[in-house]
Amino acid sequence: VQLVESGGGLVQAGGSLRLSCAASGSTFSSSFMGWYRQAPGKQRELVASITSGGGSTNYADSVKGRFTISRDNVKNTMSLQMNSLKPEDTAVYYCRARGPYTSRGTWEYDYWGQGTQVTVSS
Repeated sequence: VQLVESGGGLVQAGGSLRLSCAASGSTFSSSFMGWYRQAPGKQRELVASITSGGGSTNYADSVKGRFTISRDNVKNTMSLQMNSLKPEDTAVYYCRARGPYTSRGTWEYDYWGQGTQVTVSS
């Protein structure tokens, strides 16, 4: 699976951005997907995740109510709608694909995109 993020940019506080992750390969629809971010000097953190069928989502407390994760298993894409952006949302945002979880307690595959920069000015 190859993952390519897009949609990052510079936005003022209170604004919105929509990130997209385009996946190649035939395993997208069975992949557990997530958006992560890494700010300068900080560890990479989970922003939001979504199950393979899209039926269940999970969000970091810091983005709940502002961000929405979604996926389209026909188009092999995943999106992150980000509203009410804050300066602390500034980071490089990464797309991640994993799956399936094996009986050995590991993921069969684990792929990352190259990241897209999001900068929120105050």
